[in-house]
Amino acid sequence: MTETENVSELKSQRMKQILPAGKGVWVPIDHGVSDWPVEGLADTEGLIERLTKSGGADAIVCHRGPLSSFANVPPANWKGGWVLHLSASTRHAGESTGYKVLAGDLATVVLSALERGAVAVSVQVNLGDENEPEMLETLSQVADECLALGVPLLGMIYPSGPNLSPLPDDQTNGVAHAARIGWELGCDIVKVPWTGSPESFAEVTSAVPIPVLVSGGPKTDDFREVLRTVRGAMAVGASGVCMGRQIFGDADPAARLGEVREVVHGIPWDADGRFKLDVEEADGLDDLYDSFKANLDRYEGQ
Repeated sequence: MTETENVSELKSQRMKQILPAGKGVWVPIDHGVSDWPVEGLADTEGLIERLTKSGGADAIVCHRGPLSSFANVPPANWKGGWVLHLSASTRHAGESTGYKVLAGDLATVVLSALERGAVAVSVQVNLGDENEPEMLETLSQVADECLALGVPLLGMIYPSGPNLSPLPDDQTNGVAHAARIGWELGCDIVKVPWTGSPESFAEVTSAVPIPVLVSGGPKTDDFREVLRTVRGAMAVGASGVCMGRQIFGDADPAARLGEVREVVHGIPWDADGRFKLDVEEADGLDDLYDSFKANLDRYEGQ
């Protein structure tokens, strides 16, 4: 096997760790750089314990400090992995708040992530920001480093800046373009906002051949609505979620994580939030059907 083949196989193995069977429930806890205080992140060690028990998150996205401090917190049987976020800005930067700079030296930052225990890295780009060109340049350069080292790259691409100018007929308001940019510039996975409907989000997932993760958005007190979003996204081709505040900001993050895992990994929903499982077909799939029955009443009407 050549060195190129070895690197490619290494990336494939890392992808399978954080996207088992091509799907993933990722929990970003990187919010403390941008803002503080952040509800749910004060006890970071305790949060990580809750996020990694009983299956838990397929990946946790964080900055280098939490990874260095708590890399050994997850139990030995945790099958997920760490994703080191390489972008940073704070609320104190005035007009430059949306400019996500590379938090590290380009020549060493991906290798440093591996040394700290990460299996993947992430970079954020805010489309429409005044400094969008610099962020796109950083994303592309990190993609090259990831390719050389066999490291998966998550692109967090948000169409959110004041100069955002989607095409008039773009019902995704730039989200499909955001996903496309991530893929074209070398990302292996892309994280984008929900577009508001399965019909419009289908345009996002069909725009790229790489896994698309939907973000959680601002914290809401109606977790049923969050689950409806996840179901709709999965029904039209999403590969999972990268959802922070909706999970760690809850009084019981492990329970909310479990509910999202059921949607992403265990229960086939259609875009209207109904089971795709046909009862007649299930007669020959007793084990599968039994695993769903306990949840039928729980989710009915949501």
